Amino acid sequence: MNEIISPSHALHDTNVSGSAIGPEAYKRVVTRWVTAFPDLRFTIEDTVCEKDKLVVSWNISGTHKCEYLGIAPTNKKISVDGITINHITSGKIMDSYASWDALGLMQQLGAVPAFGPPKGAAAQ
Repeated sequence: MNEIISPSHALHDTNVSGSAIGPEAYKRVVTRWVTAFPDLRFTIEDTVCEKDKLVVSWNISGTHKCEYLGIAPTNKKISVDGITINHITSGKIMDSYASWDALGLMQQLGAVPAFGPPKGAAAQ
């Protein structure tokens, strides 16, 4: 990661709290995922590159085997879609803006109930 992530790299992810500056911070984020989902599979669905931006549409999947964000292991399989916009300068990723389906992940882990029809709604 030190070869492709700038020392001043900032990870902007509204789903994750705390500072994420530089390669070490990025490694911590990846380690958190790989620890919780040891069979984690990262699939690149699509990419778009223009000027100094690389946009990556991705999916991660795996089995929840260790604690993740305070949620005890559930042994449930998850699949989460996301997109990351990377700003690249001189061959290094300077900034990353990530957006992913955190609510969907929490629903898959059983931490948040899935949405259903409102109470009292007439069957259609």
